[in-house]
Amino acid sequence: MDFVVSLLTQLIGIYQWALIIYILMSWFPNARETVVGRFLANICEPYLEPFRKIIPPIGMMDISPIVAFLVLRFATSGLLRVAAWF
Repeated sequence: MDFVVSLLTQLIGIYQWALIIYILMSWFPNARETVVGRFLANICEPYLEPFRKIIPPIGMMDISPIVAFLVLRFATSGLLRVAAWF
């Protein structure tokens, strides 16, 4: 059980870094059109899209990734608490 929980928390951590890199790529022109940018778009956009539908941008700033990070953080905390029960 500990192995599974450790693996899942590591995967969530890696995914959070992928999200950070994908978001930072929006600051650089044409960065999302690269091979890496398209790969990150394929794995990050399906997760970010529901948050963008719910949370409108404030001016030109999209705050939905902040909520997406909070959800991942709560999921990690919940996973660790459930694992502590077993």
